Amino acid sequence: MADPMKIRANLVGDSTEVKVLMNHEMETGQRKDAQGKTIPAWFIQSVSATCNDKTVLSAQWGPAVSKNPFLSFKFKGGAKGDKVVITWVDSRGDKRTDEATIA
Repeated sequence: MADPMKIRANLVGDSTEVKVLMNHEMETGQRKDAQGKTIPAWFIQSVSATCNDKTVLSAQWGPAVSKNPFLSFKFKGGAKGDKVVITWVDSRGDKRTDEATIA
């Protein structure tokens, strides 16, 4: 399983600002190894974020996203102490879920 995500969630005015650093190789499927063989594609396909079991972000990604992607977004309706849960699923079916508390 991948390393934990680094997540920060802060209340800024009436919005919650979330910043996420995900650890993932994000292979495009276009690079070649030392023997000249194509390295298979392996990338995060979907990302979702929830707050109090309500979806606040849903995204579909492809191979063009960089290694160890950074995601930043804002949503309304969060409060200090609420949990923000981030989940991603990659093209191999691997899944990672981590959470942070809104400060």
